[in-house]
Amino acid sequence: MTDAYVALENGEVIEARARSPGRSRGEIVFTTAYTGYEESLTDPSYEEQVLTFSYPLIGNYGVREDRFESDRVHPRAVVARELTTDVADWLETEGVPAVDHLDTRDIVTAIRDGGAMRCGIAAGAGATPQAAREELADCLPMSDHTDIGAQVSVDERTTFNDGGDGPTIALVDCGAKGSIIDSLLDRDAVVELLPYDATVADVEAVAPDVLFISNGPGDPENFEAAGELAEQFAGELPLAGICLGQQVIAGALDGETEKMDFGHRGVNQPVRDLRTDKVVMTTQNHGYTVSEPGALDVTQINVNDDTPEGLESDELNVITRQYHPEANPGPHDTLDFFDDVIEMVRAETTLQS
Repeated sequence: MTDAYVALENGEVIEARARSPGRSRGEIVFTTAYTGYEESLTDPSYEEQVLTFSYPLIGNYGVREDRFESDRVHPRAVVARELTTDVADWLETEGVPAVDHLDTRDIVTAIRDGGAMRCGIAAGAGATPQAAREELADCLPMSDHTDIGAQVSVDERTTFNDGGDGPTIALVDCGAKGSIIDSLLDRDAVVELLPYDATVADVEAVAPDVLFISNGPGDPENFEAAGELAEQFAGELPLAGICLGQQVIAGALDGETEKMDFGHRGVNQPVRDLRTDKVVMTTQNHGYTVSEPGALDVTQINVNDDTPEGLESDELNVITRQYHPEANPGPHDTLDFFDDVIEMVRAETTLQS
C-alpha cells in the first residue's frame, strides 16, 4: 500500500507506507546502528533531521522509557525498511511522521554519493508526491537553523546531586543526552545544567571546577554563547566537551569547523589514539567536524577518514571527544573519558595547592 512519499533534494520522490501520519521536513541522514533505536530517536542531536535506519528491522525489542536520552523524540520524521507496531505507535503518539516499506539501501546510497540532503515527507490519508515536494521546498539547510539551541536546551539552571562530594561541573546544555549527566553523577559530580546561551556571569555563579560543553544538533557556529564561554574560561577552568562541544571549543580556540558530506552516525566508528595506537569502537552522531584544531592538539583520529576524534591541551587544561563516550547504546570502550575529566580537577587542585 502506497500512502506516503519522501521527496529528496536530488529530485527523487520515493513511495512508501505510512506508519505514523503527518507532513514534515528536515535534513535526511542515516545511522548504521542495528540496536539502540530508542536512544537514537530521543537524542537531541537529531533535531531538525529525518532519521533513516540502515538496519532493516527497527523495534524488535520493544520500547522502554528507561532507555530514552531525553523527554521526547527529536528527529522530524523517521524512515525504515520495516518498523514494528510498538515503534510506529510510539512515534504516532509523539506526533512524528514515520514511513517504511521502501528500500533504505537506495536512500543510504544516495546520501553517501550526494551527501546529507534536504527532504520532505507526506504520510497518511491524502498524502501526495506534491505534498512531499512542498515540504521539501520549505526545508532549510542545517546551518540556517540559527535558533536550534533553544529547541533542545533547558530554559533555566538545573542542579543534579546537590551537596555531592565530587567536583562541580557546569554543563552547558546544547542538547545534552541524559546519559552524559548520568555518567557524571556516577562519579559523584555535582552537575549544574546551564542553558545553551548561558553567560559568563551564569557560569561564575555556580563556581564550577569544570566547564563542560555538551553534544547538540546542527552547526557549531550557531552556538555563539557557548563559544564565548570556552574562550573566556580557557586557561582559567578545565574545559571538556563532547561532539558539538568539541567543535565549539576548537572554534573558540583559533580552530575551524566544516560540514561533512554525510557525517558519522552509528555505534561502530573506529577511533585510534595517536599516543597508544589503541583502537576503540565508538558511538557517534554528528554532521560537522573540526577541520583545524587551532590551539589544541589532535590526540585521536577516526580510522576511516582521519577526522579528529580527540583534542587536548595540557597548557589550557582541555579535553574533548568527537564521539559519545557515555556509550549509550554502546559500545563501552570509552567510558574512561569521564574519569579523565574528573582527574583534570584533581590535577588542577594539586597544582594550585
